[in-house]
Amino acid sequence: MSMRLPRTFPLPTVALEDAVANQFRLMECVARHFEGRQLFEADAGVVPGLGRPRTTARVETVLAEFLGAPAAALVQGAGTGAIRAALGAVLDAGDPLLVHRAPVYRTTGVTLRGLGVETVEADFNDRAALDRALASGRFRWAFVQHSRQRVADSHDPGEVLAACRAAGVRTIVDDNYAVFRVPRCGVELGADASCFSLFKLHGPEGVGIVVGARDLVGRVHDANYSGGGQVQGHQALDALRALSHVPVMWSVQSRVGTEIAERLAAGEVPGVAEVRIANVQDRCLLVRLDRPVARAVPDAAARYGAAPYPVGANSRYEIAPLFYRMSRSALEDAPELADWTVRINPMRAGADLVIDILRRALHDLCEVAGNGRPAAAAPVRARGLLPTPVPDTASGTPRSVHSAHGSRDQQEGG
Repeated sequence: MSMRLPRTFPLPTVALEDAVANQFRLMECVARHFEGRQLFEADAGVVPGLGRPRTTARVETVLAEFLGAPAAALVQGAGTGAIRAALGAVLDAGDPLLVHRAPVYRTTGVTLRGLGVETVEADFNDRAALDRALASGRFRWAFVQHSRQRVADSHDPGEVLAACRAAGVRTIVDDNYAVFRVPRCGVELGADASCFSLFKLHGPEGVGIVVGARDLVGRVHDANYSGGGQVQGHQALDALRALSHVPVMWSVQSRVGTEIAERLAAGEVPGVAEVRIANVQDRCLLVRLDRPVARAVPDAAARYGAAPYPVGANSRYEIAPLFYRMSRSALEDAPELADWTVRINPMRAGADLVIDILRRALHDLCEVAGNGRPAAAAPVRARGLLPTPVPDTASGTPRSVHSAHGSRDQQEGG
């Protein structure tokens, strides 16, 4: 078939040595603001003069220092709640907000409609278009999603933020799926605020954070005056403990994803036509198959231990590799990929397990297609016994496989 995955431009990752250094630096920040016994104690409630638990305020100080920001506010509502709190702190109904011309993350769309802001689109992949929008003088604020909104997005978020800053436009960054995975998050790149979920960083359910400029964060705190809306001290400590191992964990996950992409591109799994590394929400693999069975892959892969749906995209519950459909926002832009492409995130697994699950799931689906009966479980591949690329049954020529790092076209003229 002629369908091809678009070229992708994955965000940079953090080398393992740098991730270890980040872990140590985080612990240095913790030691500056916590006495040892305080890590085992937590308070609750609206402390007079502070408006939130002392433990929560202390964790906010640690995370602000770690990310090089003046202030931070822990909020309920995870990443969506953090984005809503930040945008609501600086925008009124009818205010124009500059955004990327791309499908918006669905919960962000709900937030923008609820706030009643006027979103104005510019293609951030086109620097001239971005500069024209900024030069119009219409905007006080821009909203930037760090992770890719379109599969083929190519812009450098740091350059977008720098252009906004040069034009006097302040910025709020959705750093979900990016913070701790990339060398520098939005606020470290000069944004006025980064918003992200701590649930997606192995923290407790429902906790998010706004990190950034003191005036913006102060408004978030002022608006969150209710006792029931506070992140309690035990939740804040839980989030902090989880973050202590996240940098190394994400670095290993990125490295495993690269290994899987290279092995699939080399033809290790029959039925794989093409593979891309992409930041469509979380950093993952987009695997295009040679037949339209992608919708059936999650359930088939679940027989062999894969997670068939997400919980929070790298939450503490997600240890098994995720085999799932492409994100709704990505499919809005490329609906034809729905039947042909599966999204894979290795989570805590190694490349061998992920490749085995994919090979066995595709084997089962091919058997069903061939005789109409469910297949017996495919045998586990012994480590080190790598199957060679199989010929295409129609042409007798080796199947073409492509990766995010180039292509391995073996067909003539590929």
